[in-house]
Amino acid sequence: MKLYAISDLHVRYERNRQALLELPSYPEDWLILGGDIGDTLGDLEFALATLVPRFRQVVWVPGNHELWVLPSDPIGLRGEAKYHALVSLCRAYNVLTPEAPYAYWTGPNTTYVIAPLFLLYDYSFRPDDIAEADAVNWAMESDVLCTDELLLSPEPYASRQAWCESRCRLTEARLTQIPAEYPLVLINHFPLRRDLVRLSRIPRFSLWCGTRRTELWHRQFNVAVVVTGHLHMRATDWRDGVRFEEVSLGYPQNWQQERGIGAYLREILPGPTDPPPASVKPQWHR
Repeated sequence: MKLYAISDLHVRYERNRQALLELPSYPEDWLILGGDIGDTLGDLEFALATLVPRFRQVVWVPGNHELWVLPSDPIGLRGEAKYHALVSLCRAYNVLTPEAPYAYWTGPNTTYVIAPLFLLYDYSFRPDDIAEADAVNWAMESDVLCTDELLLSPEPYASRQAWCESRCRLTEARLTQIPAEYPLVLINHFPLRRDLVRLSRIPRFSLWCGTRRTELWHRQFNVAVVVTGHLHMRATDWRDGVRFEEVSLGYPQNWQQERGIGAYLREILPGPTDPPPASVKPQWHR
């Protein structure tokens, strides 16, 4: 049995959608869906209906795209209400979510706790000399503005930062209750560390990529692997002996379509357990 992961399937693109239908079955294995599966409840339902019969267990966390409220969306749910509708859909397919009890995954030698998270971002992935109130304007100075500013409502919270703070406090309390002998697989759409956000063409997009609140969680807890997406830059990194996997597929131009989606499933467990000698450098995945 293996634990695989992929994120950012973006099935509203027809090529991605068709490629997902062509994915073979992995009846003994688990699959992590790391967010940005699509933009609507219908997109997510298509992906779940396709993938749940092909894997033993599916685990899902939301990305920012799932939380968007599109003008064409007839449902029109916003903020936390949209999130809970996504969770309810996953439950109907027996898919694990950040609201479910954490699951145990037993490998050849170790039992792991699989912890899907929903943490958002709070504009703290910015230079120290930029105030939070000035952060979005700072990004816009380089012609960068995330669509979330228009489509991702934080209701009923006052802001996305406040929603992020609430989710981080809730999640940290849950993780503290896990027995220390079980290594963790943390799953979140957004990166947990600022130094893993490498966006050379649009560096100021980092504002919408995570929160500094989580940068030491891999040391605070007994973490074996951190799984994230969002960046569309597939890589394996190591920090303090912990493996960080960025597992996004991306838009059609971000992946080699002739290889099929199966080539982009990342093996999380068992997976490598020791960092390579040059551990400060990422292993990029094409």
